[in-house]
Amino acid sequence: PSIFELLNIPYTGSDPLTLAICLNKARTKEILSYYRIPTSKFIIVQNENSIDLGSLSYPLIVKPLHEGSSKGIYNSSFVTNYTELKNEIERIITLYKQPALIEEFLPGREFTVALLGNGNKLKILPIIEFNLDLLPEKANKIYSYEAKWIWDTVNNKLDGIHQCPAKIDNNLKSQIEDICIKSFNVLNCRDWCRIDIRLDMNGVPNVMELNPLPGIIPDPDAHSCFPTAARAAGMSYDELILSVLNIAIERYNKSL
Repeated sequence: PSIFELLNIPYTGSDPLTLAICLNKARTKEILSYYRIPTSKFIIVQNENSIDLGSLSYPLIVKPLHEGSSKGIYNSSFVTNYTELKNEIERIITLYKQPALIEEFLPGREFTVALLGNGNKLKILPIIEFNLDLLPEKANKIYSYEAKWIWDTVNNKLDGIHQCPAKIDNNLKSQIEDICIKSFNVLNCRDWCRIDIRLDMNGVPNVMELNPLPGIIPDPDAHSCFPTAARAAGMSYDELILSVLNIAIERYNKSL
């Protein structure tokens, strides 16, 4: 996108600033917090020998500060004590050469929400819930790198890991949709985005992160979330791709 803008070439999706902010999970959470959009409490740790949790309480989740596709988020990222926490922080800093993001664990159900459009034409595709009970025995209830890329593969599928549309009541559905639309707009997303949601102990939807460049693997057996939601909405893969293109064309035409 940065190169396209330098060369004045139209493109689909969000601009470089939004993409950069959403890649930095802490900056995203700071903006969400400013707009009073629920997100779990967090800190950033630069050095595994200097850890101050402040008001954070175990259990915690330890992530790389700026990665995608669940990179760096393993079963071991769920920590319940200082020793586990320090080991995970050291792993992140050593392997990924970046700070670690420490978040309070949200114990509720987990969803992901695909959005298409802009302005008053922004629409939400059927919500996906992750059935974490299908993960291997003793696995922590998080949609980790192992869950996404190792335990659930094209050749060894975890059938039912994605419940789409999610089995939720209208009140929760409305809450999730409202928080996603607000997040999409305050981060200045364009054309499309996928937003990860998890419920806190009180059942309140919290935004975990925004994915303004969502994965779109075409093979249904790959369990790629955005195409899964599109198919649940009655769209073929080609229709999904063309819809993103047409949404961007309409946006450019309005700006001329």
